[in-house]
Amino acid sequence: MSRNTDGVSAPPLRFGYGTNGLADLRLDDALALLADLGYDGVGLTLDHMHLDPLAPDLAARTHRIARRLEELGLGVTVETGARYVLDPRRKHGPSLLDPDPDDRARRVDLLLRAVRVAADLGAHAVHCFSGIVPDGTDEDTAWKRLAETLTPVLDAATTAGVPLAVEPEPGHLLATLADFHHLRRTLGDPEPLGLTLDIGHCQCLEPLPPADCVRDAAPWLRHVQIEDMRRGVHEHLPFGDGEIDFPPVLAALAATGYQGLTVVELPRHSHAGPHFAARSLPFLHTAARTAATVTGAGTASALAPSPGAPSATPEGSGTP
Repeated sequence: MSRNTDGVSAPPLRFGYGTNGLADLRLDDALALLADLGYDGVGLTLDHMHLDPLAPDLAARTHRIARRLEELGLGVTVETGARYVLDPRRKHGPSLLDPDPDDRARRVDLLLRAVRVAADLGAHAVHCFSGIVPDGTDEDTAWKRLAETLTPVLDAATTAGVPLAVEPEPGHLLATLADFHHLRRTLGDPEPLGLTLDIGHCQCLEPLPPADCVRDAAPWLRHVQIEDMRRGVHEHLPFGDGEIDFPPVLAALAATGYQGLTVVELPRHSHAGPHFAARSLPFLHTAARTAATVTGAGTASALAPSPGAPSATPEGSGTP
C-alpha cells in the first residue's frame, strides 16, 4: 500500500477496463475476459451491444448482469458515452444542450435510465458529459440548458444514492476542470454532483500536469478514466504511446484515498480489445508499484509495451 499525505496507508488502486474498448465482444464474454485478466471492475457503457438501455426488459437484463458481476467479483461504473445509442446519424446526439427541448429530454431520459441501472448494479457512479455547444447557441444559453437538464438527473441520483460524475471533454461546453467548477457553483454545489477525471484529457488540454490535476480534483473525484495521450491532441492512446509519466499520476491518485475504479479508456481500439486489455493491466500494476516505492519515479517510456503489438489505431480513425 502507498501512503497518503497524513502518512496513513492508502487502499490500493482498483483498475477496470471500459466496454467501449471491447465493442466486438458479447458483454458476458467481455466481463469474463476482464475477470480472467485480473481486473477489479468494468466501465460499462450502455449501448446497443452491451446492456441496451432502450431495449425491452431493462430491469430483468440488469438484474442478470448484476448477478454475473457478483459471480466474477467485478465492480462497475456506468458510462453513457455510447456514440449512436440515441441517434443513428449524430455522434453523441442528442445532447443536453440541443435547441429542441424534446431532444434534450431524450438525453435526460437516457441518464435517468443509467441512474436506475447503476443503482441496480451497485455501481459506484454514473458518468456523463455536457455535449458540444450547438451552432447558433451562445454559451450563456448552453450553460443554462446544462444546469436545467442535469437537475432532474441529480434529483434521481440523490434518491438512488449514486453519484453523478460529469466528465470534462475536449471540445465540449464543459471541457476543463475550471468548467466543472463553474457548473458546480451554478447548481449550488449539490451533494451528488461529482467529477469524472480522464487522465489523458488532463495531458491534452489542462494547464497543470496530470498529477496536479488529480490533487486539485480530489474532493470531487467519483470516477477516473485513464489512457495515454499527447499535449494538444485528443487521441486516446495505449500506454507508452503518448507523453504521460504514469507513476506520479498514480501516486497522486492513491494519496487522495480514491476508492472507485480507474478505468482504461480505449474506445478506438476494439479491433484488438482483448490484446490491449491484457497489456494494460500489467502496465498499470508496474506503474503503481513504482509509485508506491519511489514517488515520482519511472517514466511512460520505461514502461512502454514491447514492439510487435498490433496497430494501435485502425485506418481512418480520428479523435475519440
